[in-house]
Amino acid sequence: MATTDSQKLRDDILHSLEDNKAINPVTINLSPETIWADGIIIASGNSDRHLRSMAEKLRPLLKQHGLTQTHIEGQPGSGWLLLDAGSWIVHLFKPQTRTLYDLESLWNFARPEPEPEQDK
Repeated sequence: MATTDSQKLRDDILHSLEDNKAINPVTINLSPETIWADGIIIASGNSDRHLRSMAEKLRPLLKQHGLTQTHIEGQPGSGWLLLDAGSWIVHLFKPQTRTLYDLESLWNFARPEPEPEQDK
C-alpha cells in the first residue's frame, strides 16, 4: 500500500473510531522499524458491546479500502479485539485490559504520533 493510501486508511480508521466514541485513540508509527505494518492504532471502549460495535463499524470502511477479508479477532468477554487492517493493526480494549497489556509501553521505541486534527 502506498504511503498516502496508508495515511488515508489511518485517518479514516481514526475518524470512524472518533465517531463511535472511542476513548483515547493512539497511533504508533512502526514503518521505520518494521516491514509488516505501518503502524498500530489503539483505542478503548466502555464495554465489550462498545468494542464489538466499533469493530463492526470499521468493516465496511476497510472494505472501501480494498480489505475484503477482514476478521475481528478476540474472545467474547476478553476485553480486547484486534482487526488486521492491512498496513494498520487496530487494537480495541476495555480500559482495564488496555492498562494490563500496556501495548504503548511495549512499543515504546516507536513514539505515539499526535492524532491529526479532525475537521469539526
